[in-house]
Amino acid sequence: MIIDSLENAAKYFSAHPLFAKAFEYIQLTDLANAADGKEDIAEGLKAIISKAPGKTKETSLEKFECHNKNIDIQFCINGLETIGWKPRQKCTSPKGEYSDEKDVLFFNDTPDTYFQLTNGQFAIFFPEDVHSPMIGDAEIKKLVIKVKI
Repeated sequence: MIIDSLENAAKYFSAHPLFAKAFEYIQLTDLANAADGKEDIAEGLKAIISKAPGKTKETSLEKFECHNKNIDIQFCINGLETIGWKPRQKCTSPKGEYSDEKDVLFFNDTPDTYFQLTNGQFAIFFPEDVHSPMIGDAEIKKLVIKVKI
């Protein structure tokens, strides 16, 4: 997992060939005024913009998740978002089977740590990062970019 601010994004371009294009989209798009929805950015990159009330930790943990075929770049457009995290190798209680169609596996485990993102900050979740996003007391507007592995 990586946690950082947009001004440092270039440091991570070498981690995946599509990261530069993903962060270019973030920098060139008027995200503050963008409508909720999904958009294909390029081959292997999909943007999902959403605005919703923050969830309780308990509600977010119902979908404590990780992915096998995509890396998530989660960017906070507006608000204060708390996210739970735990390394996948420490998760011992899967909730159902992996969904190949939705590229998601849920766990009944609890996070080892929680951290916060606010305007202009991002987290990158690799397949080994189990995460529970959207925890907060107010509305959160965020962008998730799915980066195909």
